[in-house]
Amino acid sequence: MKTLQNHIILYDAECPMCKAYTKAFTQTGMLDTAGRASYQDMPEVACPVVDRRRAVNEIALVNTQTGEVLYGVDSLFKVLGNAWPVFKPLFGFGPFVWFMRKVYAFISYNRRVIIPATHTEAGRIQPTFRLIYRLAYLIFSWLVVALILTQYAIRLAPLVPVGGAYREYLICGGQIFFQGVIISLFKPAKLWEYLGNMMTISLAGSLLLLPVLGLALLMPLSALMYTLCFMGVAGLMFLEHIRRTKLLGLGWLLTVMWMVYRLLVLILIYLTN
Repeated sequence: MKTLQNHIILYDAECPMCKAYTKAFTQTGMLDTAGRASYQDMPEVACPVVDRRRAVNEIALVNTQTGEVLYGVDSLFKVLGNAWPVFKPLFGFGPFVWFMRKVYAFISYNRRVIIPATHTEAGRIQPTFRLIYRLAYLIFSWLVVALILTQYAIRLAPLVPVGGAYREYLICGGQIFFQGVIISLFKPAKLWEYLGNMMTISLAGSLLLLPVLGLALLMPLSALMYTLCFMGVAGLMFLEHIRRTKLLGLGWLLTVMWMVYRLLVLILIYLTN
């Protein structure tokens, strides 16, 4: 694997994902050991040439010899293409580059709700909020969660009545609306940040159910076992909801209403079957 010399990649020190993959670049030898630094503590060699605002949204790669700066997927493709030259034609293919730029923006503009920063220093430049990407994230997570839960709900019968094909989509979408109304009444400035975090919790919970569905393909499980696994995941989601609302400074109301909605839905399911 060839090391990209005389380059520094600038990552977000408050983003665990950014820290992880840039550290992997240096540990695997794609960049040299001094080839990464946080933009919060930008090296002097990068200061005159880096667009600070853009570097917050799109990770920057600085050529310390020429002063050239690449941003976003272009910076990542530069590192990966140097390490694995066989992929260079793909990284230069227009439609693929366009698509990956959209994927990168989707993740980058939502990274603080995917993995929230446990500490954000006041006065630092923060990632730009883009409503279109937040809405895309909410829709994406809603569809994935509902799809998985639709398959899982079938296996809860007869303990939980089986619903129609679109029941889980309505339940998941209803919670976005329900919680959105609640937070809009007392902390509207946190609306999109909270909804993003809430749907990350739901998405993570649904993904935790996939191994159970996979296990069911190898050996039959009882409805009770499926239900116990679901309750265990729901408990983890509840704890994560408490943690995230605490980070957002939102108190207990949203967690209480999150549970109220779930209980109301469960009662409604039994009353209508």
